[in-house]
Amino acid sequence: MTLRTQTRRLHIGPVAIGGGAPISVQTMANVPTADTAAVLRQIDRAADLGCDLFRVAVPDAEAAATLKPLCAKSRLPLIADIHFDYRLALAAIEAGIDALRINPGNIGGADRVRAVVEAAKARHIPIRIGVNGGSLGKQLLAKYGTATPEALVESALDHVRLLEELDFRDIKISVKASDIPRTLAAYRLLATKVDYPLHLGLTEAGTALRGTVTSCVALSRLLEEGLGDTLRISLTAPIEEEVRVGVELLRACGLRAPGAWVTSCPTCGRTQVDVRAAADRVSDELERFYRLHPQAKRLHVAVMGCVVNGPGEAREADLALCGGKGTFALYRRGEHLATLPATEAVDRLLALLAELSC
Repeated sequence: MTLRTQTRRLHIGPVAIGGGAPISVQTMANVPTADTAAVLRQIDRAADLGCDLFRVAVPDAEAAATLKPLCAKSRLPLIADIHFDYRLALAAIEAGIDALRINPGNIGGADRVRAVVEAAKARHIPIRIGVNGGSLGKQLLAKYGTATPEALVESALDHVRLLEELDFRDIKISVKASDIPRTLAAYRLLATKVDYPLHLGLTEAGTALRGTVTSCVALSRLLEEGLGDTLRISLTAPIEEEVRVGVELLRACGLRAPGAWVTSCPTCGRTQVDVRAAADRVSDELERFYRLHPQAKRLHVAVMGCVVNGPGEAREADLALCGGKGTFALYRRGEHLATLPATEAVDRLLALLAELSC
């Protein structure tokens, strides 16, 4: 990897952003913020998968009123996403939010911007200026004709200026478009203008397949150029998929410690067990185990569907499951230990993994 661009350091709760800190992964609740129980379930799930930061929309007073219990119970630092009403930002700060995502230009006049900035400064709460291709102001659209990279960056710098004039510099910036060329050009241009941390992403990237591919193509290029301090993979899909893709992208780029090493087959007409369910559960449980035991050995686990490649992979893995008719054969370093019902095999493998890893 290219050496990372050095940016300013700030903190969102206990998570360091910029200044060489590990690149963090974010996602955002896709249930109403007022449904506290549902949001907390999503936060817990995201945390289990390796997410570092969690964002919630605050569109109205009802949502703002739920932030205090959310902040108190959340396992992850919370970011409030706010537009148009500066009072919602003030309420979020009072509730104990860890960071704000706003555009200073759309929350009112100078007095309202000042009120938010002063409250954020008093609580050491960073602000992300989030510029998207679909939400540029009319003046910039008239000037550039469309949401060009130059327009995105100019919008961001205009918002930065508002905060800097108030002596506020705990700033993070994003300039997202929904396609790869504009996103790359915008971030590259922005990086020549500021030394604030950059939040990477494509906005409205698409459904799970298209959004994953386009996001990874764009963000891997920026990461390889040393750009980026935090990221979100924005998908029309469950938030778990956003987190998984973000974490695996960083690992593929050598920017996050290795996690679960699971070899699994694509399945075929010979398969008589649910390989996907078994492999997913093994991966998720391994991720959770390694977060609780960071010094544990990273073992190689294989989950295979039939006898064609299964035994061969089992010889190469520390632990392996090889599918049969409603059963899995369990192997430890190539030695066949037992043949178990599919409903029991994963639990047995996980128990063995805990013994071998510690």
